[in-house]
Amino acid sequence: MTSLLVVALGAVVWWGVTHLGFLSVVRRDVFVAWTLIAWAIFAVAAFTLRFVSRRSAEVLIVAGALVVGLAAICGPPNTSTDSARYAWDGIVQLHGLSPYAHVPASHVLTHLRPEWLFPTPSDAGGAAHCVGQRIMTTHETTTHALLCTAINRPHDNTIYPPMAELWFALVRSVVPVTATYWPMQVAGLLVSLGVTLGLLVVLRRSGRPAAWAVLWAWCPLVAAEAVTNSHVDVLGAALATTGALLLTLRRPILGGIALGAATAVKLIPAVVYGPLLGRRRTWAGVAAGVVTFGLLYVPYIVTTGAKVVGYLPGYLKEEGYDDGTRYALVSLLFHGHAATIAVGVLGLVALAITVRLTDSTRPWSGEVFLIGTVFLVLTPRYPWYVLLLIPFVVLSERWEWLGIGLAMTIRQLHASVHLYRETLGVAIVLIIVVTVIRTPRDEWRRLGRLLVGQRLADAAFGPARRAGG
Repeated sequence: MTSLLVVALGAVVWWGVTHLGFLSVVRRDVFVAWTLIAWAIFAVAAFTLRFVSRRSAEVLIVAGALVVGLAAICGPPNTSTDSARYAWDGIVQLHGLSPYAHVPASHVLTHLRPEWLFPTPSDAGGAAHCVGQRIMTTHETTTHALLCTAINRPHDNTIYPPMAELWFALVRSVVPVTATYWPMQVAGLLVSLGVTLGLLVVLRRSGRPAAWAVLWAWCPLVAAEAVTNSHVDVLGAALATTGALLLTLRRPILGGIALGAATAVKLIPAVVYGPLLGRRRTWAGVAAGVVTFGLLYVPYIVTTGAKVVGYLPGYLKEEGYDDGTRYALVSLLFHGHAATIAVGVLGLVALAITVRLTDSTRPWSGEVFLIGTVFLVLTPRYPWYVLLLIPFVVLSERWEWLGIGLAMTIRQLHASVHLYRETLGVAIVLIIVVTVIRTPRDEWRRLGRLLVGQRLADAAFGPARRAGG
Protein backbone atom coordinates (compact mmCIF):
# COMPACT_ATOMS: atom_id res chain seq x y z
CA MET A 1 0.00 0.00 0.00
CA THR A 2 2.71 2.48 1.00
CA SER A 3 4.74 1.70 -2.12
CA LEU A 4 1.75 2.41 -4.35
CA LEU A 5 1.14 5.72 -2.58
CA VAL A 6 4.78 6.73 -3.08
CA VAL A 7 4.54 5.92 -6.77
CA ALA A 8 1.31 7.93 -6.93
CA LEU A 9 3.00 10.88 -5.23
CA GLY A 10 5.90 10.67 -7.68
CA ALA A 11 3.44 10.55 -10.58
CA VAL A 12 1.59 13.63 -9.33
CA VAL A 13 4.85 15.55 -8.89
CA TRP A 14 6.06 14.45 -12.34
CA TRP A 15 2.80 15.48 -14.01
CA GLY A 16 2.88 18.91 -12.42
CA VAL A 17 6.45 19.78 -13.35
CA THR A 18 6.05 18.48 -16.90
CA HIS A 19 2.52 19.70 -17.74
CA LEU A 20 1.69 22.82 -15.73
CA GLY A 21 4.49 25.00 -17.05
CA PHE A 22 5.53 28.16 -15.25
CA LEU A 23 3.21 29.71 -12.64
CA SER A 24 0.99 32.41 -14.13
CA VAL A 25 -2.06 34.31 -12.93
CA VAL A 26 -4.44 32.25 -15.06
CA ARG A 27 -3.08 28.95 -13.69
CA ARG A 28 -2.95 29.74 -9.97
CA ASP A 29 -6.04 27.70 -9.09
CA VAL A 30 -4.67 24.69 -10.99
CA PHE A 31 -1.38 24.93 -9.09
CA VAL A 32 -3.24 25.10 -5.77
CA ALA A 33 -5.32 22.02 -6.63
CA TRP A 34 -2.21 20.12 -7.74
CA THR A 35 -0.41 21.06 -4.53
CA LEU A 36 -3.28 19.98 -2.29
CA ILE A 37 -3.52 16.61 -4.08
CA ALA A 38 0.22 16.04 -3.60
CA TRP A 39 0.01 16.95 0.10
CA ALA A 40 -3.00 14.67 0.62
CA ILE A 41 -1.20 11.68 -0.90
CA PHE A 42 1.90 12.54 1.12
CA ALA A 43 -0.09 12.62 4.37
CA VAL A 44 -1.72 9.23 3.74
CA ALA A 45 1.56 7.65 2.64
CA ALA A 46 3.36 8.98 5.72
CA PHE A 47 0.62 7.59 7.98
CA THR A 48 0.71 4.10 6.45
CA LEU A 49 4.48 3.95 6.88
CA ARG A 50 3.98 3.81 10.64
CA PHE A 51 2.75 0.24 10.29
CA VAL A 52 5.85 -0.95 8.43
CA SER A 53 8.86 -2.55 10.14
CA ARG A 54 11.90 -0.34 10.75
CA ARG A 55 14.08 -2.04 8.15
CA SER A 56 11.37 -1.91 5.48
CA ALA A 57 10.52 1.66 6.44
CA GLU A 58 14.12 2.80 5.98
CA VAL A 59 14.31 1.19 2.53
CA LEU A 60 10.95 2.68 1.53
CA ILE A 61 11.91 6.14 2.77
CA VAL A 62 15.13 6.26 0.75
CA ALA A 63 13.50 4.71 -2.32
CA GLY A 64 10.57 7.10 -2.04
CA ALA A 65 12.90 10.07 -1.68
CA LEU A 66 14.55 9.01 -4.94
CA VAL A 67 11.22 8.51 -6.72
CA VAL A 68 9.80 11.86 -5.66
CA GLY A 69 13.13 13.66 -6.16
CA LEU A 70 13.68 12.30 -9.65
CA ALA A 71 10.10 13.18 -10.55
CA ALA A 72 10.73 16.72 -9.33
CA ILE A 73 13.76 17.05 -11.59
CA CYS A 74 11.87 16.20 -14.79
CA GLY A 75 10.98 19.80 -15.60
CA PRO A 76 12.44 23.30 -15.23
CA PRO A 77 11.63 25.55 -12.25
CA ASN A 78 7.90 26.22 -12.15
CA THR A 79 7.26 28.81 -9.45
CA SER A 80 10.54 30.75 -9.18
CA THR A 81 13.37 32.05 -11.36
CA ASP A 82 15.88 32.33 -8.51
CA SER A 83 18.02 29.47 -9.83
CA ALA A 84 18.74 31.53 -12.96
CA ARG A 85 20.48 34.06 -10.70
CA TYR A 86 22.29 31.18 -8.96
CA ALA A 87 23.66 30.00 -12.29
CA TRP A 88 24.69 33.50 -13.34
CA ASP A 89 26.49 34.20 -10.07
CA GLY A 90 28.36 30.93 -10.46
CA ILE A 91 29.33 31.70 -14.06
CA VAL A 92 30.58 35.17 -13.13
CA GLN A 93 32.76 33.81 -10.32
CA LEU A 94 34.29 31.16 -12.56
CA HIS A 95 35.50 34.03 -14.75
CA GLY A 96 37.33 35.55 -11.80
CA LEU A 97 34.79 38.28 -10.99
CA SER A 98 32.92 39.02 -7.78
CA PRO A 99 29.17 38.39 -8.11
CA TYR A 100 28.59 41.58 -6.12
CA ALA A 101 30.58 43.81 -8.46
CA HIS A 102 28.18 44.19 -11.40
CA VAL A 103 24.46 43.79 -12.03
CA PRO A 104 23.46 41.16 -14.64
CA ALA A 105 22.40 43.89 -17.09
CA SER A 106 25.83 45.54 -16.98
CA HIS A 107 27.43 46.06 -20.38
CA VAL A 108 30.74 45.01 -18.82
CA LEU A 109 29.52 41.39 -18.67
CA THR A 110 28.28 41.08 -22.23
CA HIS A 111 30.92 38.50 -23.15
CA LEU A 112 29.86 36.17 -20.32
CA ARG A 113 26.20 35.80 -21.21
CA PRO A 114 25.02 32.32 -22.27
CA GLU A 115 22.08 32.14 -24.67
CA TRP A 116 19.81 30.27 -22.28
CA LEU A 117 20.07 33.03 -19.66
CA PHE A 118 20.14 35.94 -22.13
CA PRO A 119 18.27 34.79 -25.27
CA THR A 120 18.57 36.80 -28.45
CA PRO A 121 15.53 39.06 -28.98
CA SER A 122 13.06 37.87 -31.60
CA ASP A 123 12.43 40.12 -34.59
CA ALA A 124 9.13 38.49 -35.58
CA GLY A 125 6.59 41.13 -36.62
CA GLY A 126 9.26 43.63 -37.59
CA ALA A 127 10.24 44.76 -34.07
CA ALA A 128 12.67 43.15 -31.67
CA HIS A 129 11.08 41.77 -28.52
CA CYS A 130 11.61 39.10 -25.87
CA VAL A 131 9.65 35.84 -25.79
CA GLY A 132 9.40 33.01 -23.27
CA GLN A 133 7.65 32.23 -19.98
CA ARG A 134 10.65 32.97 -17.80
CA ILE A 135 12.12 35.75 -19.90
CA MET A 136 12.09 39.39 -18.80
CA THR A 137 12.52 42.40 -21.04
CA THR A 138 15.00 45.05 -19.93
CA HIS A 139 17.87 47.13 -21.29
CA GLU A 140 21.61 46.91 -20.89
CA THR A 141 23.36 49.54 -18.83
CA THR A 142 25.23 52.30 -20.69
CA THR A 143 24.31 51.05 -24.18
CA HIS A 144 20.57 50.79 -23.41
CA ALA A 145 20.34 47.92 -25.90
CA LEU A 146 17.31 45.63 -25.60
CA LEU A 147 18.17 42.76 -23.26
CA CYS A 148 16.21 39.56 -22.75
CA THR A 149 17.01 37.62 -19.59
CA ALA A 150 15.76 34.81 -17.36
CA ILE A 151 17.26 36.55 -14.30
CA ASN A 152 14.89 38.47 -12.06
CA ARG A 153 15.89 41.97 -10.97
CA PRO A 154 18.65 42.20 -13.62
CA HIS A 155 19.49 45.79 -12.57
CA ASP A 156 20.09 44.86 -8.93
CA ASN A 157 23.14 43.30 -7.31
CA THR A 158 22.86 39.77 -6.00
CA ILE A 159 21.37 39.34 -2.54
CA TYR A 160 23.00 36.04 -1.57
CA PRO A 161 25.63 35.75 1.19
CA PRO A 162 29.10 34.28 0.49
CA MET A 163 28.49 30.62 1.37
CA ALA A 164 25.64 30.57 -1.11
CA GLU A 165 27.90 32.17 -3.71
CA LEU A 166 30.58 29.55 -3.15
CA TRP A 167 27.93 26.87 -3.60
CA PHE A 168 26.80 28.39 -6.91
CA ALA A 169 30.40 28.47 -8.16
CA LEU A 170 31.02 24.88 -7.06
CA VAL A 171 27.93 23.54 -8.83
CA ARG A 172 28.65 25.44 -12.04
CA SER A 173 32.32 24.43 -12.03
CA VAL A 174 31.51 20.85 -13.04
CA VAL A 175 29.17 21.62 -15.97
CA PRO A 176 29.52 23.54 -19.25
CA VAL A 177 28.16 27.07 -19.45
CA THR A 178 25.40 25.79 -21.74
CA ALA A 179 23.94 23.64 -18.95
CA THR A 180 20.62 25.14 -17.95
CA TYR A 181 18.64 24.65 -14.74
CA TRP A 182 19.38 20.98 -14.14
CA PRO A 183 22.78 21.31 -12.36
CA MET A 184 21.23 23.21 -9.44
CA GLN A 185 18.32 20.74 -9.40
CA VAL A 186 20.69 17.77 -9.21
CA ALA A 187 22.65 19.51 -6.46
CA GLY A 188 19.43 20.16 -4.55
CA LEU A 189 18.40 16.53 -4.91
CA LEU A 190 21.77 15.32 -3.61
CA VAL A 191 21.65 17.62 -0.57
CA SER A 192 18.05 16.60 0.09
CA LEU A 193 18.96 12.92 -0.04
CA GLY A 194 21.88 13.60 2.28
CA VAL A 195 19.50 15.16 4.81
CA THR A 196 17.20 12.13 4.52
CA LEU A 197 20.06 9.72 5.22
CA GLY A 198 21.33 11.85 8.08
CA LEU A 199 17.91 11.99 9.73
CA LEU A 200 17.56 8.21 9.42
CA VAL A 201 20.91 7.74 11.16
CA VAL A 202 19.96 10.07 14.02
CA LEU A 203 16.57 8.42 14.47
CA ARG A 204 18.13 4.95 14.50
CA ARG A 205 20.77 5.90 17.06
CA SER A 206 18.18 7.50 19.32
CA GLY A 207 15.90 4.46 19.08
CA ARG A 208 13.01 6.34 17.51
CA PRO A 209 10.85 5.19 14.59
CA ALA A 210 12.44 5.71 11.19
CA ALA A 211 9.03 6.73 9.82
CA TRP A 212 9.50 10.28 11.08
CA ALA A 213 12.14 10.90 8.40
CA VAL A 214 9.40 10.68 5.78
CA LEU A 215 8.27 14.18 6.76
CA TRP A 216 11.36 15.45 4.97
CA ALA A 217 12.02 12.69 2.44
CA TRP A 218 8.59 12.69 0.75
CA CYS A 219 7.37 16.18 1.57
CA PRO A 220 6.00 17.95 -1.54
CA LEU A 221 7.46 21.23 -0.31
CA VAL A 222 10.95 19.70 -0.23
CA ALA A 223 10.49 18.24 -3.72
CA ALA A 224 9.29 21.58 -5.08
CA GLU A 225 11.65 23.99 -3.36
CA ALA A 226 14.82 21.94 -2.86
CA VAL A 227 14.73 20.16 -6.22
CA THR A 228 12.42 21.59 -8.89
CA ASN A 229 13.11 25.21 -7.99
CA SER A 230 16.46 24.26 -6.40
CA HIS A 231 16.46 26.96 -3.73
CA VAL A 232 19.74 27.34 -1.92
CA ASP A 233 17.82 27.23 1.38
CA VAL A 234 18.18 23.44 1.27
CA LEU A 235 21.92 23.86 1.80
CA GLY A 236 21.27 26.22 4.71
CA ALA A 237 18.86 23.71 6.25
CA ALA A 238 21.36 20.87 5.89
CA LEU A 239 24.19 22.87 7.47
CA ALA A 240 21.99 24.24 10.26
CA THR A 241 20.71 20.77 11.19
CA THR A 242 24.26 19.40 11.12
CA GLY A 243 25.48 22.26 13.30
CA ALA A 244 22.73 21.79 15.89
CA LEU A 245 23.39 18.04 16.03
CA LEU A 246 27.13 18.58 16.50
CA LEU A 247 26.52 21.04 19.31
CA THR A 248 24.33 18.53 21.13
CA LEU A 249 27.08 15.93 20.69
CA ARG A 250 29.55 18.27 22.43
CA ARG A 251 31.36 19.27 19.27
CA PRO A 252 31.00 23.05 19.75
CA ILE A 253 33.66 24.18 17.30
CA LEU A 254 32.53 21.95 14.44
CA GLY A 255 28.91 22.71 15.23
CA GLY A 256 29.59 26.44 15.29
CA ILE A 257 31.42 26.26 11.96
CA ALA A 258 28.45 24.48 10.38
CA LEU A 259 25.99 27.00 11.82
CA GLY A 260 28.16 29.93 10.74
CA ALA A 261 28.26 28.50 7.22
CA ALA A 262 24.49 27.99 7.31
CA THR A 263 23.99 31.62 8.28
CA ALA A 264 26.24 32.61 5.38
CA VAL A 265 23.91 30.74 3.02
CA LYS A 266 20.82 32.60 4.15
CA LEU A 267 20.81 34.82 7.23
CA ILE A 268 17.68 33.24 8.75
CA PRO A 269 19.47 30.04 10.00
CA ALA A 270 20.98 32.20 12.76
CA VAL A 271 17.72 31.58 14.64
CA VAL A 272 18.83 27.97 15.18
CA TYR A 273 21.29 29.18 17.82
CA GLY A 274 18.42 30.28 20.10
CA PRO A 275 17.39 26.96 21.70
CA LEU A 276 21.05 26.05 22.23
CA LEU A 277 22.00 29.12 24.26
CA GLY A 278 21.12 27.59 27.62
CA ARG A 279 24.22 25.41 27.50
CA ARG A 280 27.61 26.84 28.45
CA ARG A 281 29.51 24.90 25.79
CA THR A 282 27.30 26.46 23.14
CA TRP A 283 28.98 29.82 23.54
CA ALA A 284 32.18 28.38 22.09
CA GLY A 285 30.07 27.26 19.15
CA VAL A 286 28.54 30.71 18.84
CA ALA A 287 32.03 32.24 18.71
CA ALA A 288 33.11 29.70 16.08
CA GLY A 289 30.00 30.48 14.06
CA VAL A 290 30.58 34.23 14.16
CA VAL A 291 34.21 33.78 13.10
CA THR A 292 33.20 31.42 10.27
CA PHE A 293 30.55 33.83 9.08
CA GLY A 294 33.04 36.71 9.05
CA LEU A 295 35.81 34.77 7.34
CA LEU A 296 33.50 33.72 4.51
CA TYR A 297 32.83 37.40 3.80
CA VAL A 298 36.49 38.46 3.80
CA PRO A 299 37.42 37.54 0.18
CA TYR A 300 34.33 39.27 -1.18
CA ILE A 301 34.80 42.37 0.96
CA VAL A 302 38.42 42.63 -0.20
CA THR A 303 37.35 42.54 -3.86
CA THR A 304 34.02 44.34 -3.71
CA GLY A 305 33.82 46.35 -0.49
CA ALA A 306 30.40 47.49 0.76
CA LYS A 307 28.68 46.02 -2.31
CA VAL A 308 28.61 42.65 -0.52
CA VAL A 309 25.42 43.87 1.17
CA GLY A 310 23.88 43.40 -2.26
CA TYR A 311 20.18 43.79 -2.79
CA LEU A 312 19.26 43.02 0.85
CA PRO A 313 18.08 46.55 1.78
CA GLY A 314 16.04 46.74 -1.42
CA TYR A 315 14.57 43.30 -0.78
CA LEU A 316 13.46 44.22 2.74
CA LYS A 317 11.81 47.35 1.38
CA GLU A 318 10.22 45.51 -1.53
CA GLU A 319 8.78 42.86 0.79
CA GLY A 320 7.35 45.47 3.16
CA TYR A 321 9.57 44.73 6.14
CA ASP A 322 10.75 48.33 6.42
CA ASP A 323 7.27 49.78 7.01
CA GLY A 324 5.52 46.79 8.61
CA THR A 325 3.19 45.98 5.73
CA ARG A 326 4.58 42.44 5.30
CA TYR A 327 3.33 41.09 8.65
CA ALA A 328 0.07 39.37 7.72
CA LEU A 329 -0.92 38.44 11.29
CA VAL A 330 0.66 41.22 13.35
CA SER A 331 -0.86 43.84 11.01
CA LEU A 332 -4.30 42.80 12.26
CA LEU A 333 -3.46 44.71 15.46
CA PHE A 334 -0.53 46.98 14.62
CA HIS A 335 0.40 49.06 11.60
CA GLY A 336 3.46 50.81 10.23
CA HIS A 337 6.48 51.01 12.48
CA ALA A 338 4.39 49.87 15.46
CA ALA A 339 4.03 46.53 13.68
CA THR A 340 7.80 46.26 13.31
CA ILE A 341 8.26 47.00 17.03
CA ALA A 342 5.59 44.41 17.91
CA VAL A 343 7.38 41.83 15.75
CA GLY A 344 10.65 42.53 17.53
CA VAL A 345 9.03 42.18 20.95
CA LEU A 346 7.30 38.92 19.99
CA GLY A 347 10.56 37.55 18.64
CA LEU A 348 12.43 38.37 21.85
CA VAL A 349 9.66 36.84 23.98
CA ALA A 350 9.74 33.67 21.88
CA LEU A 351 13.54 33.53 22.24
CA ALA A 352 13.36 34.03 26.03
CA ILE A 353 10.75 31.27 26.39
CA THR A 354 12.78 28.94 24.21
CA VAL A 355 16.03 29.48 26.11
CA ARG A 356 14.21 29.04 29.41
CA LEU A 357 12.33 25.85 28.57
CA THR A 358 14.53 23.99 26.09
CA ASP A 359 16.71 21.08 27.09
CA SER A 360 19.83 22.00 25.15
CA THR A 361 20.88 18.34 24.92
CA ARG A 362 17.65 17.66 22.99
CA PRO A 363 16.67 21.05 21.59
CA TRP A 364 14.46 19.85 18.75
CA SER A 365 11.08 20.94 20.09
CA GLY A 366 12.62 24.28 21.04
CA GLU A 367 13.98 24.67 17.53
CA VAL A 368 10.58 23.98 16.02
CA PHE A 369 8.87 26.40 18.37
CA LEU A 370 11.31 29.26 17.77
CA ILE A 371 11.70 28.82 14.01
CA GLY A 372 7.98 28.28 13.53
CA THR A 373 7.12 31.31 15.68
CA VAL A 374 9.55 33.48 13.71
CA PHE A 375 7.78 32.46 10.51
CA LEU A 376 4.35 33.14 12.02
CA VAL A 377 5.49 36.58 13.13
CA LEU A 378 7.36 37.56 9.97
CA THR A 379 4.89 35.78 7.64
CA PRO A 380 7.16 35.60 4.58
CA ARG A 381 5.43 34.73 1.33
CA TYR A 382 8.00 32.23 0.12
CA PRO A 383 7.59 28.56 1.16
CA TRP A 384 11.23 27.64 0.61
CA TYR A 385 12.07 29.33 3.92
CA VAL A 386 10.30 26.40 5.61
CA LEU A 387 13.05 24.03 4.46
CA LEU A 388 14.91 25.20 7.59
CA LEU A 389 12.05 24.07 9.83
CA ILE A 390 11.31 20.60 8.46
CA PRO A 391 14.42 18.67 9.69
CA PHE A 392 13.66 19.86 13.22
CA VAL A 393 10.02 18.81 12.78
CA VAL A 394 11.38 15.33 12.07
CA LEU A 395 13.73 15.30 15.06
CA SER A 396 11.07 16.67 17.43
CA GLU A 397 8.22 14.54 15.99
CA ARG A 398 6.07 17.69 15.94
CA TRP A 399 4.37 16.98 12.60
CA GLU A 400 1.63 19.58 13.19
CA TRP A 401 4.07 22.44 12.43
CA LEU A 402 4.15 21.37 8.78
CA GLY A 403 0.87 23.26 8.45
CA ILE A 404 2.93 26.46 8.26
CA GLY A 405 4.68 25.15 5.17
CA LEU A 406 1.41 24.31 3.43
CA ALA A 407 -0.03 27.73 4.30
CA MET A 408 3.04 29.49 2.88
CA THR A 409 2.89 27.36 -0.26
CA ILE A 410 -0.73 28.35 -0.87
CA ARG A 411 0.21 32.00 -0.26
CA GLN A 412 2.83 31.82 -2.99
CA LEU A 413 0.42 30.21 -5.45
CA HIS A 414 -2.60 32.35 -4.60
CA ALA A 415 -1.59 35.91 -3.74
CA SER A 416 -4.32 36.78 -1.24
CA VAL A 417 -3.50 38.21 2.19
CA HIS A 418 -6.94 37.21 3.48
CA LEU A 419 -6.46 33.60 2.37
CA TYR A 420 -2.96 33.62 3.87
CA ARG A 421 -4.35 34.72 7.22
CA GLU A 422 -7.01 32.05 7.10
CA THR A 423 -4.60 29.23 6.26
CA LEU A 424 -2.14 30.40 8.90
CA GLY A 425 -5.03 30.53 11.37
CA VAL A 426 -5.87 26.91 10.58
CA ALA A 427 -2.20 25.97 11.02
CA ILE A 428 -2.05 27.73 14.41
CA VAL A 429 -5.22 25.99 15.62
CA LEU A 430 -3.78 22.63 14.52
CA ILE A 431 -0.54 23.32 16.38
CA ILE A 432 -2.34 24.34 19.57
CA VAL A 433 -4.83 21.46 19.56
CA VAL A 434 -2.24 18.76 18.88
CA THR A 435 0.17 20.24 21.43
CA VAL A 436 -2.51 20.35 24.14
CA ILE A 437 -3.55 16.77 23.43
CA ARG A 438 0.02 15.48 23.29
CA THR A 439 1.39 17.19 26.41
CA PRO A 440 0.53 15.51 29.76
CA ARG A 441 -0.59 17.58 32.72
CA ASP A 442 2.65 17.01 34.65
CA GLU A 443 4.63 18.42 31.73
CA TRP A 444 2.45 21.55 31.65
CA ARG A 445 3.04 21.92 35.38
CA ARG A 446 6.81 21.59 34.92
CA LEU A 447 6.87 24.16 32.12
CA GLY A 448 4.70 26.49 34.17
CA ARG A 449 7.09 26.32 37.11
CA LEU A 450 10.02 27.19 34.86
CA LEU A 451 8.18 30.16 33.38
CA VAL A 452 6.15 31.66 36.24
CA GLY A 453 7.28 29.88 39.41
CA GLN A 454 5.90 27.04 41.49
CA ARG A 455 3.07 28.94 43.22
CA LEU A 456 1.41 30.17 40.04
CA ALA A 457 1.95 26.84 38.29
CA ASP A 458 0.36 24.92 41.15
CA ALA A 459 -2.56 27.35 41.13
CA ALA A 460 -3.10 26.73 37.44
CA PHE A 461 -2.50 22.96 37.27
CA GLY A 462 -2.74 21.83 40.87
CA PRO A 463 0.14 20.54 43.05
CA ALA A 464 2.14 17.59 41.80
CA ARG A 465 1.15 14.20 43.14
CA ARG A 466 3.57 12.69 45.62
CA ALA A 467 4.92 9.23 45.00
CA GLY A 468 3.06 6.64 47.03
CA GLY A 469 0.40 9.18 47.95
